[in-house]
Amino acid sequence: MVGVDIGGTKILAAAVGADGVLGELVRIPTPAADGPDAILAAAIGAAHQAATGIGIAACGIGTAGAVDPAGRISHATATLPGWLGTDVRGAFEAALGVRTIVLNDVHAMAVGEAAGESGTVLVVAAGTGVGGALLRDGVLLTGEHGLAGSVGHLPSAVRDGRPCGCGGVDHVEAYAAGPAIAADYAVRAGRSDAPPLEAVATAAAAGDAAAIAAIDLGAHVLGAGLGAAATLLDPVAIVLGGGVLNLGDRYLSTVRKEVTANSLGETGHAVVRTTAWGPAAVVAGAARAAQAERT
Repeated sequence: MVGVDIGGTKILAAAVGADGVLGELVRIPTPAADGPDAILAAAIGAAHQAATGIGIAACGIGTAGAVDPAGRISHATATLPGWLGTDVRGAFEAALGVRTIVLNDVHAMAVGEAAGESGTVLVVAAGTGVGGALLRDGVLLTGEHGLAGSVGHLPSAVRDGRPCGCGGVDHVEAYAAGPAIAADYAVRAGRSDAPPLEAVATAAAAGDAAAIAAIDLGAHVLGAGLGAAATLLDPVAIVLGGGVLNLGDRYLSTVRKEVTANSLGETGHAVVRTTAWGPAAVVAGAARAAQAERT
């Protein structure tokens, strides 16, 4: 079994045994600017590399964008230009010769993180974008159009007119995604370019007021959005993943406080925890979905 994570900035892949143990992660940059064919070629190459010497029985893919039942991208943002309409499943099955399951990346993460849990669980990934997925008693609820759980496109608590990658304005993602936080820091610091998110975290740890303010704003907007989602869904848990969590304890603490402050009554007491799989969460969940399909 092999799992693949196609994200806006990186592609991850790993072989996954029947016992759920992951092999070594293969990580390569996503050639987003080169278009869908280049992205698919890179992702297929990563899958082959991850399965070197063991073969591939089935493949699970978690990808940015909404995915239709045939494994095509039915909705996409500017994170992956031209990704809309891409036949991900067809390309992988033709290249690998095995059954392939394609899910939205956060849906795949949700399968890996909470498929065995009772009650309602909201899984959220904050990285290049902000995505979400919803499970009820371990069953993934995708909604009528595959977009259930899309917390990144809820209205933001801050209304500064920021454009979102989906084409909307003032969505949670426009403030809380990694690139949005880095861009906000650049403006506050008087820089002409946005640095990597890791540099923002380092600056904040050193006491840089601009970095701290940018991180706090992103955490406030995400936490407020999750508080609204908690009021609507009344989950037992909210699971957080994605690269933005690397901003540190202050970020996570602020998100948790904002969830409580912006939700109704007991809904604000949902357990807010981080992903158990870390960076490999999408890979693990995608492989688990592929394994379930075969059994």
